[in-house]
Amino acid sequence: MENLKIVEKIVIFPGKPTERRRIFLSNIDLSLIGYQESVSFFDPPKISFAEACEKLYRALERLFVHYDFFAGRLVPSLEDSQRLEINCNGAGVVVVAAATETKLSQLGELMAPKPEFRQFVEFLRKENEEEIEIQDMPLLFIQLTQLGCGGLAFASRYNHCVLDGVAVREFLANMAALTRSEQMVIIPNPDRTLFKARNPPIIIHPHYEYSKPIIDTHSFNFNPTLHQSSLPNQTHLIYLSPSRIATIKKASLRNCTTFQAVAAKIWKARTLAVETKDIDKISTMLFPVDARKKIVPHVPIGFAGNALIPGFARASVREMREEEDHVFVKKVQEGLERLDDEYVRSSVDWLEVNKGVPCREDSFSLVAWWRLGLEEDEFVWGKIKCTTPVLVKPGLVYLLPGTRDEGGLSICLELPNDQIKEFHRLMMED
Repeated sequence: MENLKIVEKIVIFPGKPTERRRIFLSNIDLSLIGYQESVSFFDPPKISFAEACEKLYRALERLFVHYDFFAGRLVPSLEDSQRLEINCNGAGVVVVAAATETKLSQLGELMAPKPEFRQFVEFLRKENEEEIEIQDMPLLFIQLTQLGCGGLAFASRYNHCVLDGVAVREFLANMAALTRSEQMVIIPNPDRTLFKARNPPIIIHPHYEYSKPIIDTHSFNFNPTLHQSSLPNQTHLIYLSPSRIATIKKASLRNCTTFQAVAAKIWKARTLAVETKDIDKISTMLFPVDARKKIVPHVPIGFAGNALIPGFARASVREMREEEDHVFVKKVQEGLERLDDEYVRSSVDWLEVNKGVPCREDSFSLVAWWRLGLEEDEFVWGKIKCTTPVLVKPGLVYLLPGTRDEGGLSICLELPNDQIKEFHRLMMED
């Protein structure tokens, strides 16, 4: 990033007085404490950068009247000091305006994470974050950067325990509308008590989608490297054309979706590329499943929390080597179908007892980023060209949209070079 500099750094507070309240965090929320980063790109707007920043600031003031919990902080619960909740104390959100000489054309492919994108959140991290008490960390940081060509990069860094991908999509739609001086699209409802554990807990499934924690669950210090490796591999992007996707589906079950067929293929290819020795090892693939309409009663419209439950599929390396692709498509379908109301309740109760996190043993998570629809929003400074994660954390695989002209999907993942070559070969193999 050439000559990146801060133009302005401020804290935005709700524009009107808000109720001082505490927001209960469900066990699903608490399993996802850690920061997520994404960046959206825009062509040069018709308004000045100063005007764009001013429109953003005023919109955020209005937005945080409704999303007052985003302007709050994590604190130990009043009822259970070993549990976190959100204190809606109006402490505010950090917003940075920045400028760089780098042009959009110099960034290359914008659809996939790359090291250059980390600069767009450069001013959103604090020094020595691992030493900061979690109640002192803002839940949301925003950076709007003007590029050398006049284009814009809008980046956010937020604590995943506050919102899932669906709720983020609604949050951004509201923000975009307010920058255009329009009304809120949907009013958020942060009440997560629908996902409270039962008393006593009733666990009726083994819940392979979760692991018991390997960190001190009673420590409330912030750990920004949670779920990250200290030695990241290179990020790779593998394109699946519409015709290749059609071939993968044709080799799968007759009644399956694009996601189910492609997910099964990725699962098998990644497992065989990574694990070549221990054929009895169990490989687990996780994939978020929206539980909003799985539980009874259904989650209300505008739910602002985490309702994406890890679905999973499991098989041994031996099975991966010996069975046909349709077998693993069926396992993916079973992973989706098992998540009914009782299963979700059992998983919340399992987390209540074990204080766990999404599975870490010989596993990875597949995120269907392309289905979030994050590119649909139009801000006062223009329509989003594309939105992408800033980086790929080890153990994550993203399914991103293909190019606008050609369609299809792109697989984005981190693997060593020798493993990525084998993964690519297996993905293209009939």
